[in-house]
Amino acid sequence: MPYPSPFAKDFSDPAADVERAVSELRFGRPVLLNDDRRSLAVLALHAVTPAVYDTFARVVESSHSLLLTRARAGRLGIRSRTDIAIPLSDVGFDDASRLAYALRTKRPETWTAAPELASRSADLARTALLLPAMIIADVTDRKPLFSACCSLHVSRLQQSSVARQTFQQVARTRVPSRDYGDCEFVVFRGGLAQKDQVAIIVGNPDMAKPVPVRIHSSCITGDLCGSLKCDCGDQLRNGLDLLKQSGGGVLVYLDQEGRGTGIGAKMRAYGYQHAGLDTIDADAELGLGDDHRRYEAALAILRLLSISEVIVFTNNPTKIAALQDGGIIVHARAEVTGQVTNENERYLRTKALRAGHMLDIETLVAAE
Repeated sequence: MPYPSPFAKDFSDPAADVERAVSELRFGRPVLLNDDRRSLAVLALHAVTPAVYDTFARVVESSHSLLLTRARAGRLGIRSRTDIAIPLSDVGFDDASRLAYALRTKRPETWTAAPELASRSADLARTALLLPAMIIADVTDRKPLFSACCSLHVSRLQQSSVARQTFQQVARTRVPSRDYGDCEFVVFRGGLAQKDQVAIIVGNPDMAKPVPVRIHSSCITGDLCGSLKCDCGDQLRNGLDLLKQSGGGVLVYLDQEGRGTGIGAKMRAYGYQHAGLDTIDADAELGLGDDHRRYEAALAILRLLSISEVIVFTNNPTKIAALQDGGIIVHARAEVTGQVTNENERYLRTKALRAGHMLDIETLVAAE
C-alpha cells in the first residue's frame, strides 16, 4: 500500500500548477487545459519544433486548429469580436507559422470564433512570455493519449492571481552611487515564477508623508544600451534625478521587458518597426495587445515598504489607475520626459496618440 505524500497539501498550489504548465509550454510540450466539460490539448507554436508539430497532428488525426488572438486576426483583415481558430488539417508547420506571425500574410479562407477555453490557452502563453499563437485540439474523448502531459484546470489560472500579489523582502543593503549618493536596494521575491523585483530608495524620503515614487519597467535596450528607439533610458535616469531633487523617493524597477511581452517578442516587434509599423501595430502582428504590463508587484512592494500615499512620476495614466485601484492614494503626478530624437519621435507620438500617455509631444519636439 503506497504511503500518502506528506507534501500533497502543501504542494497543491494554483500558482505552482500554472508554473508547471508554463514550463511545459516553453519546452515545446503539450498541456491539457480543462474546464468542467471539455479538454483541449494545446501547444505554443512559438516553442515547438516541426517534428513535434507533425506528431501532434498525427495523434489528433488532423483535428487541430491554430488559435490566433483578436489582435492578430485584425492584422489579417478579419474583423472579429473574439479570438479565432483556423483549421490546420492541411497546413504544415511553415505555413502555420506564417499565419501566426508573418507580415503581409494572405487572409485565411476558413476560420471560426474560438471557444473561451481555447482563448485561455493564449493567456497561458503570455504568462510564459511566448507569442499567443496556439495549436489546439479538442481531446475530451481522447484524454488517455495525453495522460503523460501536464494537466491544468482553467480555474487554476484565476486562482493563481493571489500569487501575483504575494512578495517578501529577501535583501536590503546600501549601495553608494555616483549620481544619487547612498541608495538602498531592496529585493523582493514573489509573484508567478518567484521573480526577484527591486526597489531603489534614493536619499531619505519621509515615509510619513506622500512619497515620491517612480514605477519603471525594465528596458534592456534603453536602460542598458541607450537605444535611440525609445525614451526609457532617459526616463530611468531623469526619474532618479527627480527623486533626488524631491529630497528622496523610491524607484520600483519591474522585470517586465517589452511592455510585459518579454525580450524575444520585443526584438521581433523591433524588426516589424524597421519595416515601417508603429509599436502598437508591430505587437498586433505578433498577436499581442497594446500593453501587457501588470502592477501587482509594485503594489505589493509599496505596501511592504509601508508606503500608502505617493506623488507619482509618470506619463502613463494606466499606472496611476493601477495604484489607485490597489488602494494607494495618489496626491499628485509629475511628468518624466526624455530627449526626442529622429529615431524615437514616432514612438513618442504613438505613445501619446494611441496609448493615451500624457505627453505634450509638440512642445517636446519644439524644445529639441
